[in-house]
Amino acid sequence: MDRDQLVKFANAMVAKGKGLLAADESSGTIQKRFDAIGVESSETSRRDYREMMFRAGPAMKNNISGVILYDETIRQNAKDGTPLVKLIEQAGSLPASRSTRAPSRFPSVPAK
Repeated sequence: MDRDQLVKFANAMVAKGKGLLAADESSGTIQKRFDAIGVESSETSRRDYREMMFRAGPAMKNNISGVILYDETIRQNAKDGTPLVKLIEQAGSLPASRSTRAPSRFPSVPAK
């Protein structure tokens, strides 16, 4: 990604009046959430939960600039076969993934 693309992406992610949706729960974390409400945590139920959020048309379009995704979600398709990433893009939001690696220290930044 060149500098201009990066600036455009960063500006879109921090669009005025919008925020990021952290939909990056790991399988273990989402299982705890589902257990609390008596829902089985299966690939299908996790997909349905995420699809429900991403298909919330006006809410996504008007309030969400970007969605942070878990690895599983990036590869999931909606019930109708549409990639979940495509649903996010169709809602006018930017899909992004979180890093599962430990953070690196930049040489120019002192260690805390």
